[in-house]
Amino acid sequence: MTNPSQPKRIGLTIGEPAGVGPELALRVASDWNGADSLCLIGDENVLQDVARRLHLPCPPTIAASALGDHRSGVAIVSLPIESDDAVSPGRWTAATGEASYRWVCEAVRWTMEGSLGAIVTGPIQKEAWHAAGVTYPGHTELIADLTGTRNFRMMLTAPEITCVLVTIHVPLADVAEMLTVDEIYQTIRLADAASSRSLRRPANVVVLGLNPHAGENGLFSHQEEENIIAPAIRRAAADGIRVTGPISPDTAFTAMRRRETDVYVCMYHDQGLIPLKALAFDDAVNVTLGLPIVRTSVDHGTAMDIAWQGTASDRSLRAATRMAIDLA
Repeated sequence: MTNPSQPKRIGLTIGEPAGVGPELALRVASDWNGADSLCLIGDENVLQDVARRLHLPCPPTIAASALGDHRSGVAIVSLPIESDDAVSPGRWTAATGEASYRWVCEAVRWTMEGSLGAIVTGPIQKEAWHAAGVTYPGHTELIADLTGTRNFRMMLTAPEITCVLVTIHVPLADVAEMLTVDEIYQTIRLADAASSRSLRRPANVVVLGLNPHAGENGLFSHQEEENIIAPAIRRAAADGIRVTGPISPDTAFTAMRRRETDVYVCMYHDQGLIPLKALAFDDAVNVTLGLPIVRTSVDHGTAMDIAWQGTASDRSLRAATRMAIDLA
């Protein structure tokens, strides 16, 4: 186990190079201080171009073989984009998608080998991954596969609200058939463990229903609450977890309920992310639970319409980086 007092080596993949990821990475790097080291993983030519445009300092480049010896400060580990065309802001291609995918794969490998203590991932353009022939729907599923992790969940957390998702990047029409007692139970367990560890006390876990009014005793449902969600809650409660629900999603996020809740277990992507982004868009951090490595990420996308303009908020990336250091 890493000694908390030892410096941490954090890898930051810059995400889709035609999006806001490179500029946000450079801004985080520009005022980096302390004993921990930060390694930007991407194409040095892109980072240099963005740095010139926005008048930001550009860190020096080191070889990947020297990564384990990088003790403090900021450096770039350059893995060039395999294309003869220059990257233009706001214009993703199959080549930029392949590059952002490869940067994540290498960062995970280096973390598993111990050259990095944690990774922070910048936002990707999922269409670019698809154009490059990458079949993963996003970072979370890819990193779980690369690390051999079967039981994993996406957690989005901010001071105002924390949500853990049972299902992630799936069509809404498919959610109900993907819910099982065990999947919900495992989500509750991971949510409780992460929140209790962070809070240093038993967490208060609230589980949402799937349907309007949590099904209203079967009036507005196919009894998913009674047959799937409630049994998972009872199983978790029998383990000693402080868990309540299923509660109606439309009243789950009131100010009073949030004050009483440490973490919400949500049945599908938008059920958790709509309230979270409404309350804490600039400050939320994406953490993948269940992995053998630490991975955090921003809670936003590539913002192609404002790429390389210096106007995107770096607050989520800064929060993700701080959390990676704390968790490493």
